[in-house]
Amino acid sequence: MSFARRVARTLPAIVIGMPSSHLLIIGDRAALSWVVTEQRMAFPAGRAQAARALEEGDEIFLYTTRGCFRNPTRDLGRVIGRATIASPVRTLDEPVVFGERTFPEGCRLKVSGLARCREGLVLRDLVPRLSVFPDPATWSVRMRRASLTLPVTDADLVRAELEPLLRPYDEAAEGYRWQEPVPG
Repeated sequence: MSFARRVARTLPAIVIGMPSSHLLIIGDRAALSWVVTEQRMAFPAGRAQAARALEEGDEIFLYTTRGCFRNPTRDLGRVIGRATIASPVRTLDEPVVFGERTFPEGCRLKVSGLARCREGLVLRDLVPRLSVFPDPATWSVRMRRASLTLPVTDADLVRAELEPLLRPYDEAAEGYRWQEPVPG
């Protein structure tokens, strides 16, 4: 009998918890286009530890910041999609690069629904009802990261409010494809 089996027989049964829910925070339109069309997520090296907390099967809400589309006076931070982590977060064979930033960690996603581009659930409207933001006046400070784990009740609220805005992936994904203009 293997060592692992011997240890397993002597330990009490461990109940595996339910998947967690997270906001994946995206602040750049080129990165957003890649995330949606490739159904992948990449993380910067400084966020590797937090990224590794994401597990296969976890629920993901895609969040675009006010600056994602480069017009923060017009655009609002929105939850625009729902997905599931489809592979473990790991070091990528080839890092993903957006502009001057390198993202060496990543995972696959399975996007189950998307709001139309530049539409979705305005997060600031829900902030007073979300426990993940204990001080609504400073909620945006908690959004300066790659992902934010949501308590179960917060995830339930976001899911319920987002669901009516979602379209099937195949219907909405094309609206998130664009190419950056070539400098001339």
